[in-house]
Amino acid sequence: MTAQDPSHRASDPKDWTWRLWPVVPLYPYGRRRTLRKEVVKGTIWTFDQIQGILYVVTPIRMTVVKLVAGGLLVYAPIAPTPECLRLMQELVAAHGAVRYIILPTVSGIEHKVFVGPFARRFPQAQVFVAPSQWSFPLNLPLSWLGLPIGRTRLLAADRSRVPFADEFDCAILGPIALGLGPFEEVALCHRASGTLLLADTIVSVPETPPEIVQLDPYPLLFHAKDDAFDIAADNLANRIKGWQRISLFGFYFRPSALDIVALVQAARDARRAGDRSRKAYFGFYPFRWKPDWHRSFEALRGNGRPFVAPILQALILNRAPQETLDWAYQVASWNFQRIIPCHFDAPLAVGPQQFLNAFTFLKKQPLEVGAGHSGLLPDADFGLLKALEQGLIERGITPPPKERV
Repeated sequence: MTAQDPSHRASDPKDWTWRLWPVVPLYPYGRRRTLRKEVVKGTIWTFDQIQGILYVVTPIRMTVVKLVAGGLLVYAPIAPTPECLRLMQELVAAHGAVRYIILPTVSGIEHKVFVGPFARRFPQAQVFVAPSQWSFPLNLPLSWLGLPIGRTRLLAADRSRVPFADEFDCAILGPIALGLGPFEEVALCHRASGTLLLADTIVSVPETPPEIVQLDPYPLLFHAKDDAFDIAADNLANRIKGWQRISLFGFYFRPSALDIVALVQAARDARRAGDRSRKAYFGFYPFRWKPDWHRSFEALRGNGRPFVAPILQALILNRAPQETLDWAYQVASWNFQRIIPCHFDAPLAVGPQQFLNAFTFLKKQPLEVGAGHSGLLPDADFGLLKALEQGLIERGITPPPKERV
């Protein structure tokens, strides 16, 4: 379900239009749309927007839960655009005020940046944040980061200090020391509906592009091109092709199925590109896909099974394998039958065992799981991430990984 206002112009500064794309090409460049979906009737709703860079666009998601005592809990706020706020006000009118706003991470800038603006729109709500918040280059007070004074509190594992503990289980992963700042994530499980809410640890990739990504298909068509000279027609096959390549980009940055075109050659090709408009980056398209690129996508997707994102596998969670597994076993002790992560597909029809399978990469002895359900990903696609990891270790920026458990 979504509300639309054709009179609302993309030039409205309140609609989070990004005007600095030549310097930092963050997508969307124009109006940021919001889609609301009801996941559990009368109880749980998701709000999807998109985020990206250089047309590598993916969903970013907020989840809203109706509380038994009345009112709403908001997990991982998104941009409070006029459209998003209209959709929220419809829920507020039907189910009561926003009582709690949860920031479930300490390092995800795409989540942190919207909490303050969102909280200011709901001044009665208490704001709970993952406890090990940090900022770079200086650690600043929470109020300096835009979080409201007087109603922002640190989340605690102690149930007696969590006012919504009568409806939710809570487990905090971390803090995992990474050098510049720690990684931390808060998992919440809504017991009545059996719904697990996660930020970044677990994802699943749909075969076809999510609805929110298709509202503006241009990024899909841009990545559906086979070279700078190609212009991809707007049809379902090209939208799917573009989405699957975007997924490989988004997770691996430079998957093994991708060839990088030399800068000089890419500049030459741009002069003869099929589309040399500003929207098409003036024809600059510095990569080509190998003929078997789709195999890499199928290995990533794994028939839709949940997995831990490659960057978390290669650079973060392997710094604390035992702590991560302890957290995963705690979460798996809860009774849930669906997961709503903040990115890519949702909701996922996933229970505790499938959730645990995603952390196989941390174990010396892989879990005994069915074909297509393991959390293991192809080593060949980790080339760039492993090179990045080595560079960070050599420069003393991040600690080396620990042995598998």
